[in-house]
Amino acid sequence: MLTEQNKAIALEFYKAFDNRNIELASMLLSPNFVAHIAGVPQPLNANGFKQFGMAFYLAFTNGQHIFEEIIVEGDKVVTCGTFTATHLGDFQGVPATGKQIKLSIMHIDRIQDGKIIEHWGQGDALGLMQQLGIVFLPGPALFPHILKSFLFKLFKNAWQKDVGTTYKSR
Repeated sequence: MLTEQNKAIALEFYKAFDNRNIELASMLLSPNFVAHIAGVPQPLNANGFKQFGMAFYLAFTNGQHIFEEIIVEGDKVVTCGTFTATHLGDFQGVPATGKQIKLSIMHIDRIQDGKIIEHWGQGDALGLMQQLGIVFLPGPALFPHILKSFLFKLFKNAWQKDVGTTYKSR
């Protein structure tokens, strides 16, 4: 029974965020809340986590968490899925692109006394940067050209070293 309550609390938190009800989402966090976010060097308290979340809230509208997998074990709720939204505001110095984003996410929330006391979060930051056009990764069609260029430079450098050694030894 407690595991179902814990699941409901975690899902209510994400639904509140998606519905842009930050007040309700904040009320579901324990006063002793700690968040561990991939890419953030130090754990965040409730206020720091709220600021982190507000960066997404303000930059991305129509946000929706879609969980393909929900695992509850004791006081922990694991949610795996995707987050979709539209980039309509400034995000970490990147002006609004109007692009629809979809990124893979995984969260572990620990529930204590009916509140989330600890959170671990992992999101596909590289995928987000690609979708916003900040990072370019070559597609399969470019790999032969990249390989050819790499091999050309490799052999050119080896040849120049060999020619230089041969010339000096004469």
